Amino acid sequence: MSIPGFNDQSARLNGVELAFSVGGDGPPLLLLHGFPQTRTMWARIAPALAARHRVICPDLRGYGASGKPAEVGDYSFRAMARDASALMAHLGHDRFAVAGHDRGARVAHRLALDAPHLLERLCVMDIVPTHTLLDRLDARVAQSYYHWFFLAQNEPFPETMIGHDPDAYFESCLLGWGASQLTDFAPDQLAAYRAAWRDPDTIRGMCNDYRATLAHDFADDSADLNQRIACPVLVLYGAGGAMARHYDMAATWRAKCLDIESRAIPGGHFFPDTDPLATIEALSAFLA
Repeated sequence: MSIPGFNDQSARLNGVELAFSVGGDGPPLLLLHGFPQTRTMWARIAPALAARHRVICPDLRGYGASGKPAEVGDYSFRAMARDASALMAHLGHDRFAVAGHDRGARVAHRLALDAPHLLERLCVMDIVPTHTLLDRLDARVAQSYYHWFFLAQNEPFPETMIGHDPDAYFESCLLGWGASQLTDFAPDQLAAYRAAWRDPDTIRGMCNDYRATLAHDFADDSADLNQRIACPVLVLYGAGGAMARHYDMAATWRAKCLDIESRAIPGGHFFPDTDPLATIEALSAFLA
């Protein structure tokens, strides 16, 4: 599935082949998807934003049609943030806005810390900072986010378990963080997700993403605990999701940012899929 009206491209950048889609004209906007999805999660959002922006939607390394390197260290959020900055430089954009959901939001957060000179604005969707979640983990959050620790187990244990029935496992993820049924997801987007996550290399790549969080990202975030994001930040979160139940989202992010606004969107963790219109409205107002 392609994003309507967008041009699909690929480029070898930062040592990996990145697949991405580009559409629209105006100030550049980078959209980063999360787990267990691909850039097609933006299929109902990106075309609307492309009316006023040059919108770029890549597959993260390890996901979709992008490359899937072998080493766990290749999947740190720092490595993925370098992918993002390399892609935008490749397309001629030296400053841009970025919005990310789930793992894409964590990549965007790392990009804001490592390369603040690149970002005009930042939107993070339904996450708290990685260090906050891991360092202050309690039983309720651990139960909701058990997959962080399952996927991070040594290869090939999670790959073997998931590979027995990828649809059953990944659909349980889609339904486990606030969406009530599969009909909340557009059929063509769900079909694209299934086609991607049935690939054993993609399963391995997604596991390595989570392995890297424990092996690399936590240490990177620990080193930057006192750094605050300089650009304006919008925090969006699912009103019925696990993050909103367990955290004061505005207060949690206010400690990390100089300029912040926050807003709840109806639904759970996957509100960009289940309520794209509310997501478009919130993003459009922030970017304007």
